[in-house]
Amino acid sequence: MKSLDRYDDVDGTFSDWYAAQFHRARTALSLVVGDAGVAQEATAEAFAKALVRWRALSRKGNPTAWVYEVALDEVRTRLRRARTGRRCAARPRAGDHPPPCEPDPQLRATVARLPPRARTAVVLRYVMDLTETDVARIMDITPGAAAAALPRRARSSAPSSRTGNRPS
Repeated sequence: MKSLDRYDDVDGTFSDWYAAQFHRARTALSLVVGDAGVAQEATAEAFAKALVRWRALSRKGNPTAWVYEVALDEVRTRLRRARTGRRCAARPRAGDHPPPCEPDPQLRATVARLPPRARTAVVLRYVMDLTETDVARIMDITPGAAAAALPRRARSSAPSSRTGNRPS
């Protein structure tokens, strides 16, 4: 943990200013925000930031205005994060979707017997219903190689699922 020694208020100006201004700043923020708890936390955070910068702040214009601005920014940040959290919570989650359906065991066994390249081509072409050109692009092979990767029997007897005809 960092030591607070470097923030010593040797002449007591921060302590005096804090005692005089904290209640006023918290009350003003509470009136604007409408929530005393949020105002309390944001004001405390702003005064903590002021302590870290006290030497520079005490020499400048109005440290109370700076603290109020920082506290208000803190409230805005919290509201923005809460709004984002609610939006994220409202989005569908993976568990909100039906579980994936398992392919037919016979189809799974048939496809599993194919060599890996032919298996990929068959699944892309007939399960995903992609054109041979798309299969070639996805597999990073030429269209002729994609056509050749499809077993001859599948090419001749398995019409595209776009027509609604599935091999039996």
